[in-house]
Amino acid sequence: MSAQVLARRYRPRRFDELVGQDHVVQALGNALRTGRLHHAYLVTGTRGVGKTTISRILAKSLNCMGADGQGGVTDQPCGVCPACRDIDAGRFVDYIELDAASNRGVDEISQLLDQAVYKPVVGRTKVYMIDEVHMISTHAFNAMLKTLEEPPDYLKFVLATTDPQKVPVTVLSRCLQFNLRPLPPALVQQHLGAVLAAEQIEAEAGALRLLSRAARGSMRDALSLTDQAIAFGAGRLLEGEVVRMLGSTPRAHVLAMLDALQAANGSALVAQVQALQAEGHSAQGAVDELARWLQLIALAQAAPEALDPTDPDTADAQQRAAPWPADELQLAYSLCLRGRSELPLAPDEFAGLTMLLLRLLAFRPAAEGAPQPRPPSPPPAAPLRASPAAARAHVPVPSSARQEGQAAREIPPVAPVSPVRPVQPLGPVTPPRPQPLPAPAPRPTPPTTQAAPMTAADDTPPWVDLPPEEQDAVALASEPPVLVVDAPGPTEPAITDPSPPAVLSATVSLEPTPAGEAWADLLPALGATALARTLALQSQCLHLDTEGDAWVVVLRVASDALRTGPAPAKLEALLAQHAGRPVRLSVEAGAVTDSPALRDAAAAVARQQAAEAALEQSPEVAALRRHFDTTRIAPGSIQPV
Repeated sequence: MSAQVLARRYRPRRFDELVGQDHVVQALGNALRTGRLHHAYLVTGTRGVGKTTISRILAKSLNCMGADGQGGVTDQPCGVCPACRDIDAGRFVDYIELDAASNRGVDEISQLLDQAVYKPVVGRTKVYMIDEVHMISTHAFNAMLKTLEEPPDYLKFVLATTDPQKVPVTVLSRCLQFNLRPLPPALVQQHLGAVLAAEQIEAEAGALRLLSRAARGSMRDALSLTDQAIAFGAGRLLEGEVVRMLGSTPRAHVLAMLDALQAANGSALVAQVQALQAEGHSAQGAVDELARWLQLIALAQAAPEALDPTDPDTADAQQRAAPWPADELQLAYSLCLRGRSELPLAPDEFAGLTMLLLRLLAFRPAAEGAPQPRPPSPPPAAPLRASPAAARAHVPVPSSARQEGQAAREIPPVAPVSPVRPVQPLGPVTPPRPQPLPAPAPRPTPPTTQAAPMTAADDTPPWVDLPPEEQDAVALASEPPVLVVDAPGPTEPAITDPSPPAVLSATVSLEPTPAGEAWADLLPALGATALARTLALQSQCLHLDTEGDAWVVVLRVASDALRTGPAPAKLEALLAQHAGRPVRLSVEAGAVTDSPALRDAAAAVARQQAAEAALEQSPEVAALRRHFDTTRIAPGSIQPV
């Protein structure tokens, strides 16, 4: 024994029985009453919203004969005349329904159009209803264009589709288009209550609410789910049974997840996911319910009057609205929507749900008094091999890589350097005569040997194991502090002071000496340019004797090119011009530990350290770190002013 399903038994048979499509009922009703009927209608909308139902009601309205057999075209078909009964039963010969999904070729459409030349057999108007019209082939569309544009007076077309974008514009321009709306859950719930009351079936309000949400705007789906729920509950619709049937996430689980998010309790979130998996619920359904609750909480914050006071979820949403900041609520809702699409990509949908909840937790601030998670301590890194260039420049190579998220590595303090004091031009006046300094023993010049062939291991820089953000800094720091000056041309124009070394994150190897300080004080008064200035900046003064009739100056420079080129002669001439007496200048090669360039670099390091320390202790950075644990200052982004 089979019973007729609810979706067919309660299919609307009159326009006033249609649910949720008032805009279509008003347009068609006025057209039928005034006689201004179009020859072709295109009805669009999702499944189960009334496309075929509207077509049948329109066919009955055009062919209704009335209860007494004297009726005409009307917007209120009687439902008792032979035409109305035959259309409802599907046996009216002048009402033809064609499924375009299975009859999409030009031959089927041509066969249908060939019958258009014949007048109705028993009715007043012949109605062709083509369902899923977007699936018709291009040739079939082209074959029906002429008849669709100028059909006979007794022929009407009703085209139905769920995808109007695939219908050619040449067909759209020949039809009146009605867009049927998805039905809201409240309206579906109300209609289900009326149907179950007519069927005398007991139903809980929570069960009807779940069924109306699961229908997704389709009345036919809602009635089909109701049939299934009646069979599942043995003639009764209970909320718990409907939850089990639909596989929905229980309300208690969702509220527990919301409370765990509010309390920043990761263990409770993971426990809820495990409970959902143990009970056989869907991870995607849990994300949908979580997003729905976040929407309710947002409505409770912004527009509490928009919530349904009869819905039991309203009170819980209002209770949880106050602790949630509005911006964090919107971020959580957006993460849920994005995470829902990522669930199929996860190895396991519950693993994807766990990661989504932990992501929501990561963007929530920790609760008051909750212990902050500590980042794992970095493992000790192997010491790096110092490069030869770094050894010559006396720049220490960092011993370990900086961990991501930590502040920039502290710079070891340098010895205090006296600021460079300008020296008044001496001219013909004899400068003050300092006590002669004992000349230190010259350091042995490293013997020049032929370089050994470089192997693959030697060719690898020592900083290749560092993070990418440190490789550039260490590579620059490994170069000797040599100031690059353009080669002199025919004339030697004055140039500005070269900038200090760009890399200030490493310690400058400066060993101040009295002779070096005197040489740094004397240098600005010389007015040296080009190669002479480069030699003066890069050299270390070992001896500066102004006693007697001639000055004796002994310098040390690391570059043989500066020592053997024309720079020493030019510098000696500048010194003689400045002193007003002969000058004996000697330049030797060796390691330099105190030069004006190194002093400038040390001063720049000190200024950089002061700027970084001032920024680290500023209230703005402290405020950012209170709100964002991962706040850090990007290396190289601070410049002293």
